[in-house]
Amino acid sequence: MMLGLVLARAGVEVTVLEKHDDFLRDFRGDTVHASTLTLLDELGLGDRFAAVPHQRLERLRLPLRRNAPLDVDLRLLRGPHKHIAMVPQWDLLDMLADVALEEPSFSLRMGAEVFALLREGGRVAGVRYGDDGGDHELRAPLTVACDGRGSHVRAASGLRVREFGVPLDVWWFRLPRREGDPDGVSGRVGGGATLIMIDRGSYFQLGYQIRKGADAELRAAGIETLRERVAALAPELADRVGELGGWEDVSLLTVRLNRMPRWFSGGLLCIGDAAHAMSPVGGVGINLAVQDAVAAGRVLATPLRRGDVRARDLARVQARRWAPTAFTQSLQRLIHRAVIRPGLEQRPTHDVRLPRRAVARLFALGLLPEHAPRFARRAHGSGA
Repeated sequence: MMLGLVLARAGVEVTVLEKHDDFLRDFRGDTVHASTLTLLDELGLGDRFAAVPHQRLERLRLPLRRNAPLDVDLRLLRGPHKHIAMVPQWDLLDMLADVALEEPSFSLRMGAEVFALLREGGRVAGVRYGDDGGDHELRAPLTVACDGRGSHVRAASGLRVREFGVPLDVWWFRLPRREGDPDGVSGRVGGGATLIMIDRGSYFQLGYQIRKGADAELRAAGIETLRERVAALAPELADRVGELGGWEDVSLLTVRLNRMPRWFSGGLLCIGDAAHAMSPVGGVGINLAVQDAVAAGRVLATPLRRGDVRARDLARVQARRWAPTAFTQSLQRLIHRAVIRPGLEQRPTHDVRLPRRAVARLFALGLLPEHAPRFARRAHGSGA
């Protein structure tokens, strides 16, 4: 959606295909980091984002040390945004869609599921997709796969992806939050589990990390076992774990960490999780995807306007985003090895020693944050 908005503001004809009829999906990436907030300002969307209900997180408590969590104060950041915004992703997508539809060259088709790639002369020439009206073809000089870690477009392309082993999957669920409960983001480690508590105002979004592939085995033990484990890790929640009525209240995130050696082929580019699935560590996936989109919009606007997108243009997008992606994944793999895997195996964890200011910058800004290209900027509307 971000790429479509940026390119439409350059006058490029853009069609976004969304296979669902709406954007309502719970427990998807909801952490909008300071780098993305700055981008929204540059696009003139600060005031519109401020009107979307969200929580501001200024402090994080991360279980990166054995004896005490690492307290990260995002107020140490330089720049206009010294916090992370927690916003339901469907609200953010609705806002971006409304803004993009104000551009005459932007089109959004909901309920449109891509099932095949069109090819001509050895290159991708568009897609085949289905909706309530039947099957259709959509031809384009460039097709961009933004369809996530299980990308069907990437699979159809035949492009290779390198998988990195991960030790965890995550159960997502929610419990009521009450006055006096911890705020911000905090983590608890013990008994072979890690619990991440995200303050969402009236409730906690909870991430309970489990051994990779252990979902069926652990569910067989019954929901009461999960209630007991959550109460043991976070005693302040013991009086409300009964709100977990059954396993239907618990969503499984199958964690993947991978990266395509080559993000493109003739007429096709993969970005975001389609190009590099991220671990949930740090909640950085949505923000790296947005950074990819802005970089792609900057690099490809001119070639798309002239109708001649070449492999070297697509290679420039990957080259621009490779270092931040590889660096972030390397850091996530370090935390997997030093903290998460030992914790899940009930072995002593290792300290990950990083200065608080560096952690604040890495989490909230990332490495080499992108800025909106001049052609996509509008009058500044801050306030988020």
